[in-house]
Amino acid sequence: MDKQWFASQVLHARAMATRRHSMLKSFFSAAALASAVIAFSAPAAAQMERVPDRPAGEGEGPYDTLLIKGATMIDGTGAPPEGPVSILVEGNRIARILRGGADIPADRVIDASGMYILPGFVDTHGHNGDPSKAPQPSYGFKLWLTHGVTSVRGVGFGFGPDDPSLDQKRRSAANTITAPRLFAYTAPGDVWPNGAVGTPQQGREWVRWIANRGYDGIKFFNNEDPATLAAILDESDKLGLGTVAHLGQRGVAEVNARAATELGLDGVTHFYGHFESLLDGAALPQYPADYNYLDEQSRFAWVARLADQVGDPGTEQWSAYIDHLIENDATLSPTFNIYSASRDVMKARNMEWHEKYTLPSLMQFYAPSLTNHGSYYHDWTSEDEVAWRNFYRKWFDLTREFKDRGGRVTAGSDPGYIYQTWGFAYIGELEMLREAGLTPLEVIQAATINGAREIYEPKGEEPPMGSIKEGKLADLVIVPENPLANLKVLYGTGHTRLNRETNTLETVGGVRWTIKDGIVFDARALLKDVADMVEMQKLRENAIMQSQQAE
Repeated sequence: MDKQWFASQVLHARAMATRRHSMLKSFFSAAALASAVIAFSAPAAAQMERVPDRPAGEGEGPYDTLLIKGATMIDGTGAPPEGPVSILVEGNRIARILRGGADIPADRVIDASGMYILPGFVDTHGHNGDPSKAPQPSYGFKLWLTHGVTSVRGVGFGFGPDDPSLDQKRRSAANTITAPRLFAYTAPGDVWPNGAVGTPQQGREWVRWIANRGYDGIKFFNNEDPATLAAILDESDKLGLGTVAHLGQRGVAEVNARAATELGLDGVTHFYGHFESLLDGAALPQYPADYNYLDEQSRFAWVARLADQVGDPGTEQWSAYIDHLIENDATLSPTFNIYSASRDVMKARNMEWHEKYTLPSLMQFYAPSLTNHGSYYHDWTSEDEVAWRNFYRKWFDLTREFKDRGGRVTAGSDPGYIYQTWGFAYIGELEMLREAGLTPLEVIQAATINGAREIYEPKGEEPPMGSIKEGKLADLVIVPENPLANLKVLYGTGHTRLNRETNTLETVGGVRWTIKDGIVFDARALLKDVADMVEMQKLRENAIMQSQQAE
């Protein structure tokens, strides 16, 4: 029996949500336990599993006519909320926006009275390709959808000649898998059969090769010399491919964010390259004598101290750098959330969703490790956390001033590292954008139309999603509570508060429906599927442990 097929059948055969828990328990009865151990005790697969086909009943539609009735609309453009509004969807497109909340006949009606409707969120920094963490990609895909994310830019979803990105992109576009809309980026020299890219000519050939196969853009890690980087950027611009860079420290002495955007880079993600462009009184960062880039405790503890080597906000140097970014049409996707454990690792380790929704294998990957990338808090001290809190202040200031002066900021989560679990990490990023100084409407704008434009602008097109407009794709999020008042209501676990009339705790919020391409997904049902995946892995591991103890 094929193990991947067997696992997918266990996950999807449950016909009704009310029966799922009991069926999982009965599956792992004493009689079934031995066969489960045999099926899953083999060494972990070297590759990610194939995403199963979307089963019947998982997502409904698209409908000839779908009416979403009576909601308050936050359209993503930065316009104020308005309601009641009814939205008529025909197939996979928004056909009419009926202000005043008109009630007209439709094949399906969703009564969203008292709720809020927004454009589907865009995650501009996605990964989903490490079998040691979460071997089934649908785990991440469902968590994204559960949190209202209907589009993800994968930077990348996988690597090497067997990269599944294009296959997953096509299947998602055809709606044959349960997944957000996917955009595939890859790194220079990856995925093609000709090896590393070491010259400008090779760089141009590689760009043409990936463009012909359907990739949407390029993710740089700052491994190219300036001439090769310039050639790749020039060729990608000609062919309508997007570009974004993690300007890693190995290359930042030659190419910081100022230099990269001067050469034509579209977007800068994380913080790398910014502070190196703002050094006060030095051409290069000053590293401690015992610094070792390959020791991630050293690397990540030290990088926060880089904030002490740059000037303060408001200085002439600071202002000139922001002017430069704006003049060169750069986009910032800061991914504040992915490093947030650095300022409070205990909090990150104990987030309330880990027990039920984070896979045991993922929690094991997160734990301090000499080999797992991002698991760098080997001996993380209060001094390290204070350094990171101070670092964030300047990083927040830079991002806010860039935004205030007209720069585009987008929302990316970089999930699967440093206690940042898919979906939950994205809402965490929205909260941190708010902490950085974006207003609630600006946060929603960053999460919707800004992200869509970052993806589509290199193609020379206005995005077909990212705002609620007649004629746009029906990528929508329906939430029972107002996210402008409290972004926490977007978490799958909702927001817990005290009911002051009854003096009891209550949980409110959580996305109710996510609509992608006109298909209506029950966000709560998807979250229950994820909980079942986690429970299944726990039961499997317990079964293996019991079998080993019995030997």
